[in-house]
Amino acid sequence: MAGGLGCALGIALSSRAGLAFGGALLVGLAIARAVTQINVARIRAAGFEMLWQTSERVRRVGRSESFELAAELRNRDARAARFARLRAVASPGLSVTVEPESGEVPAGGRLAVQLRITAHGLGRHAVHGLSLELRGGPGLFEVPLTFANPFGIEVLPRVYTRVARSSAGGRSRRVAEQPRSRPLAGDSLELRELRQHQPGDPLRKVAWKASARRGQLLVREHEREERDVVFVLLDAAIELASGTPGSSALERAVDEAASLAVRHLHRGDDVGLGVLGRRVLTWLPPDHGSSHTLQLLEGLAHSISPVHADRSALDEAEVAQRVLDHLRPLAPDVAGSVAAYELDRVARRAEKLLARAPFPSVEVHAGSSRERALRGYLEAFGIGSPQRTGPDRAEVDERLVQALTRLASQRPEPTLVYVLSPAPTPGSRQGVMEALRRRKKRRTQLIWESIAPELSVDAPEGSAFAAARAIVRRAELNRSEGERALRRAGVVVEHIGRGA
Repeated sequence: MAGGLGCALGIALSSRAGLAFGGALLVGLAIARAVTQINVARIRAAGFEMLWQTSERVRRVGRSESFELAAELRNRDARAARFARLRAVASPGLSVTVEPESGEVPAGGRLAVQLRITAHGLGRHAVHGLSLELRGGPGLFEVPLTFANPFGIEVLPRVYTRVARSSAGGRSRRVAEQPRSRPLAGDSLELRELRQHQPGDPLRKVAWKASARRGQLLVREHEREERDVVFVLLDAAIELASGTPGSSALERAVDEAASLAVRHLHRGDDVGLGVLGRRVLTWLPPDHGSSHTLQLLEGLAHSISPVHADRSALDEAEVAQRVLDHLRPLAPDVAGSVAAYELDRVARRAEKLLARAPFPSVEVHAGSSRERALRGYLEAFGIGSPQRTGPDRAEVDERLVQALTRLASQRPEPTLVYVLSPAPTPGSRQGVMEALRRRKKRRTQLIWESIAPELSVDAPEGSAFAAARAIVRRAELNRSEGERALRRAGVVVEHIGRGA
């Protein structure tokens, strides 16, 4: 800046001395920059690298859980390496702080680096590496460097933290898998009650003597020891996924679904899961045990990933561009001489790098094998994708009606079904309401866990504030009316975050 200004003044004033002074400054700065770049190149060539201080490549945590991760900067050059602005390159669903932010790695030495990570978003994420500004020469210039060394972080629902802690010891794990039975209606030697005969009761259960004494047909109800069969249906409509990572209505619903499932599993019940979007994202038959618990939590966390083609805002060409952008710093030799529009070549080269990914074996939904390879690369490295914004309520409701019909014919039929979904507004979702009314006389108890998106008034005082408040009030009234309609259909209504 000073050199350029000196040259400009020298030219403007026709001063040879001023021009010479400005030129000398520019030449000096150019030499200093060249020396800095040479020193940095020398340090990198000698061996300046970043390593994780752990043998694991993936850490599994519960949502909102914080933990520390140790790394190390190594310098094999004969000169010390000074740096500034050390920071983590990480997925948006993670908050990462790094210490120290600046410092010096001694010649032939190493420097410990500590990362404090908080996981906000569900799914597969990664700390892709560290980035810093390396100083060289007289310290007038800094050269940016990035260490591409991905570390995977699998974020499961909040309850995973408690599940992992309770399963840490062999004894607690075995106890958690033991079914705790309870008395239910069925066949055994112990009489539970005498009740009036109902259509469908077999004749062998009729208590003839008691019926003769009372003048009405009675049947014997015995007790049998059996687990409850519980099924959790989660509405994963795109509209519920809006918001910053960790604060969307869908993520709160996932946490609630996971808590319900784990609570019943600890009671010894069999628990199944259905996650419903434009398609059935996950369907797990009722079962129990620690391995099934983990399957449920993984199904909830990964099935709603925005990388899937029907949940992503990126088309195939945009996915290929994102893959290539990630490939270039990670493996320049593999990414060289290929353009983003060459989709087949990008997909083939992406598959070569999967062995280096934190999550090498993942399944994603896409329309073709090439697109599955490209989207699988994003999921394998925890890169992610923006969420699509198109409405899908009609498709989700269709899947929900099909799921309720499927459960009605399932054997054994669930004794308790949870549906986590927004309450239908008056006059809407007629197919769902009709399916609920058809189930009214069934013995299966149905509990509707109402998902309420966050409603707030963010407007200045005045007409804008009054209009926004009216909209919020109307949404609250519609939700209340929808919940009353659910109760009239014989459904128990609860709220996410309240009650059981």
